[in-house]
Amino acid sequence: MNDVVLNSIASGLEDGPGLLLSNSIGATTRAWEPQLSLLEQFFKVVRYDTRGHGDSPTPEGPYSFDMLVADAFAVMDRHGLEKASVMGCSLGSMTAMGMGLAQPERVTRIVCSAARADGPAPFRQSWDDRIEVIANKGVAGLWGGAIGNWLTPEFCEANPDVVAMLQSEFLKTTPEGYGGCAIALKGLDYLKDLGRMKVPMLFVAGSEDKGAAPDTMRAMADACPNSEFTVVEGAGHIINVNQDEAFNLAICSFLGMCVT
Repeated sequence: MNDVVLNSIASGLEDGPGLLLSNSIGATTRAWEPQLSLLEQFFKVVRYDTRGHGDSPTPEGPYSFDMLVADAFAVMDRHGLEKASVMGCSLGSMTAMGMGLAQPERVTRIVCSAARADGPAPFRQSWDDRIEVIANKGVAGLWGGAIGNWLTPEFCEANPDVVAMLQSEFLKTTPEGYGGCAIALKGLDYLKDLGRMKVPMLFVAGSEDKGAAPDTMRAMADACPNSEFTVVEGAGHIINVNQDEAFNLAICSFLGMCVT
């Protein structure tokens, strides 16, 4: 029984098929705003803030992916979703993979954007480095590095209002919440299990993403049965914001959305 009640929002078709949206570390439900007007035409859309993020509580850490996966299923339960497709970004995509491996009967499809499935030494060290920054400068000390990876310089220059919104939401993340999720990320170890994934998956990479490079995501797709792979050109790590129209086009067919 999961007793962590996360902040969540349901919108779209009350009786439609479920679609759960799961965020990157440091992001909140607002990161999915570029997709909502499209998704709400076809789904009961449920967004939620990861533990320690946005308006969700911060349970005592450290965290693990087993915890994050249990949180996500608990959100589905609270919104009456026995089954749902799951679309994630980064940490949210990794959580989605864990959901598909743990309870495939509850997951219809997975859109996995901007993620990796294992934790090599440089990846693990990067999270130790961020935990150290938080200890010295707080979560605000991470913002410059985050936005530099999330979005391309051209997008940031042209969309200062979006950058300001993302920064405001990023700063809602508690040090314990970010650090707890960072420890979960250090333990990431799903790549070895992708060969037994039963849920259809779409892997979406950003061409400019350094954290989850296209070659890394292509290897994940190659390891995963019944999967598709695509690259969104000109996108950094937060693909759905950086190139929202191209991202929306990339997911339409896979999620069964017909747009006229």
